[in-house]
Amino acid sequence: MIDISKLTKHFSGNVAVNNLSFRVATGEVLGVLGTNGAGKSTTLRMLTGLIKPTSGTVTVCGFDISRHTRQAQRLVGYLPEGNACYGDMSVQSFLGFIARVRGYRGAERKRRVAQMLDRFELGYVVTDHIDTLSKGFKRRIGLAQAMLHDPKVLILDEPTDGLDPNQKRHVRGLISELAKDKIVVISTHILEEVTSLCSRALVIDGGHLLADNTLEQLQSRSRYHQAVTLFGHHPLDLLALAVLPGVAGIEAGPEVHSVKVLARDGAVILPAINALVFSEGWQVRRQEVERGGLEEVFRTLTRERAA
Repeated sequence: MIDISKLTKHFSGNVAVNNLSFRVATGEVLGVLGTNGAGKSTTLRMLTGLIKPTSGTVTVCGFDISRHTRQAQRLVGYLPEGNACYGDMSVQSFLGFIARVRGYRGAERKRRVAQMLDRFELGYVVTDHIDTLSKGFKRRIGLAQAMLHDPKVLILDEPTDGLDPNQKRHVRGLISELAKDKIVVISTHILEEVTSLCSRALVIDGGHLLADNTLEQLQSRSRYHQAVTLFGHHPLDLLALAVLPGVAGIEAGPEVHSVKVLARDGAVILPAINALVFSEGWQVRRQEVERGGLEEVFRTLTRERAA
């Protein structure tokens, strides 16, 4: 369990993080979502003990990060934003160095390095200097060092930054597999990252916590949650759709003879629409039900705070 209570950080009088409180349990993948400068990286650095909070507490698996820093850090794997590797070292030398820092020696050290080389498909660049490698390779090396000691907690700042689509899919699959028995906290500004990896998301803006919800709860805050789009062969009767119970409004659809029917909060309008289509004998090519867009919810939350 990670337990954060009233976490605050000031830099030269500026508030970077303001009174954040939340918990993360084993098996959860928590996404920390926000624009650049929202306070995401500062929050993660306080979670790892790299910077001290101005006030508030962080407890990692029972250890207060400020009072028992070393004990807590032994349980944490951290991938910082950007390249955190020593560029003048080879891949193997760097991972071997990290293994020694983590206290591994002899056969166990070699085993863990070999495991990371295989897991992150680094074997064919093992003797290359890190500085000569692409951004994608450097990111994979950073992930390897974070996971080398099999930590209980993974703190990942923009974990797929710089990776190509195949590498992103590989890393996301690995994170999902690891999350079964770990606590994973991911900072990102990429909504696709949240939807593909996270079971829950925080939305932060200007250091303030705007939302702490499951993905389903966040999607339900969208004006398009449970909206139904109908694609017809001929114009549809908009008035008949608009007066159905639970309907909040009608919008033009993306194609000719298509219409998007919006649902009121908490309403499920698909059964009533299907009954109307059947009773009127409308020819509908297909229909789509929306879960709600995270991008729209994110924009709405951050705009509301700015206002």
